[in-house]
Amino acid sequence: MNDATSKTRVASVLEDPSARAIAKVYSGAFLGAIGDGDAAGHLEELVSFIEDVVDAHPDFATILLSQMVSKDDKVSILERVLPGHGSDILLNFLRVLATHDRLDLLPLIAQEAQLQFETSNGQGRVQVTSAKPLSDAQLQNITQSLKTKLSFDPIIEPQVDPTVLGGLVIQIGNIIHDGSIKTQLKSLRGRLQQRSLHEIQSGRDRFSTPEGN
Repeated sequence: MNDATSKTRVASVLEDPSARAIAKVYSGAFLGAIGDGDAAGHLEELVSFIEDVVDAHPDFATILLSQMVSKDDKVSILERVLPGHGSDILLNFLRVLATHDRLDLLPLIAQEAQLQFETSNGQGRVQVTSAKPLSDAQLQNITQSLKTKLSFDPIIEPQVDPTVLGGLVIQIGNIIHDGSIKTQLKSLRGRLQQRSLHEIQSGRDRFSTPEGN
């Protein structure tokens, strides 16, 4: 399997809805293995392995994701590469993933583990979209404002979308609060159209009354 093929496989896996459900199980197991240890440090180590080892060395990634390389061989490779460079928790976790042919889920697992860790610490991700980049002061004000309205400490993920006409679009999980002027105008236009249709229908009803009644 070449580099392009391995990337295609990872992309297809990450787009599979069932993959995220599986990743949640493994991420829970990873955090469980850490127990009362330094969860933040081990999460950082996992992300570093993905970014600085797997992503930075395409040939190594190809071997780990290849269906032509046996599970036992993958475990042997990890056992030769990681000792002295990674914790026992990371090595043991990668062994499990290799044994179950789930190494392609590493990016998703890291994402889910981070989200679970944040949730356990009373935090949550909030996506804030604006037409232009927000300043640090604006982001801080938004964070403080949301803190008073939410049951968790928000971690702001700023996004830029030039099509947003004024205001902000705030997404918390699957819930979207669209406070942009564009959406407000669209809503106003819809209400005006409904009112116009109602007035037209009322006029028709008045003129359609049968004669003699």
